[in-house]
Amino acid sequence: MAAALRRTFPVATLAAGARRTSAGRKPGSLADSCLADRRLWDQLHAHPRLGSVPTFDWFFGFEEAQGLLMPFLQEAKAASPARVLDVGCGTSSLCTGLYTKCPHPVDVLGVDFSPVAVAHMNSLLEGNQDQRPLCPGHPASRLRFMQADAQNLEPVASTGSFHLILDKGTWDAVARGGLPGAHQLLSECLRVLSPQGTLIQFSDEDPDVRLPCLEQASQGWTVSVQELGPFRGITYFAYLVQGSH
Repeated sequence: MAAALRRTFPVATLAAGARRTSAGRKPGSLADSCLADRRLWDQLHAHPRLGSVPTFDWFFGFEEAQGLLMPFLQEAKAASPARVLDVGCGTSSLCTGLYTKCPHPVDVLGVDFSPVAVAHMNSLLEGNQDQRPLCPGHPASRLRFMQADAQNLEPVASTGSFHLILDKGTWDAVARGGLPGAHQLLSECLRVLSPQGTLIQFSDEDPDVRLPCLEQASQGWTVSVQELGPFRGITYFAYLVQGSH
């Protein structure tokens, strides 16, 4: 995650933020909370880069992930439509890619605690003066974006209601605020996941670090990992938490 930040924003900008925290910082300041702070993400999603490209992805985008994702949607298509949740969706292309390119009916919900990100994605979905509204890959497909805290999905998702849940870097960001928050995120994802469903966490964190955390916090679920990439010289991992299939 830190590498992705450095690739996207000038190192000097990040360093300046760090310097501001070293002297006279107040509890609860933006830099204190770092990647777990919503205000930071509001600022990043409002970056001028968003004015020139419709979506922006940490790690990688839909094109790199679709080979892994499509078989799960094929398995779930009997549900018609398969329900997909992207937690901490930001301005990623995962939701829009699934909606516009999946040949099977999908009902996709992207949630993020940044109102800036949600507003941008709703504008992209509905179309604006620069772009047409997004067209679904299947007439029965649906796409929505809502502001919500991934650590408390009660307002937007009921228990066992999703067949596939995607987390691309959200655990990584939340964990910067402490592992209890990351475990609460995982608990909420598993609560709203169907007993036959799959949670996929995309990360560049090494399996030796991530797997023990997931296995300890996901008792009763099967945990595995697949290697992805390298993309732009970096190897990523897809951590799968699955129910009975």
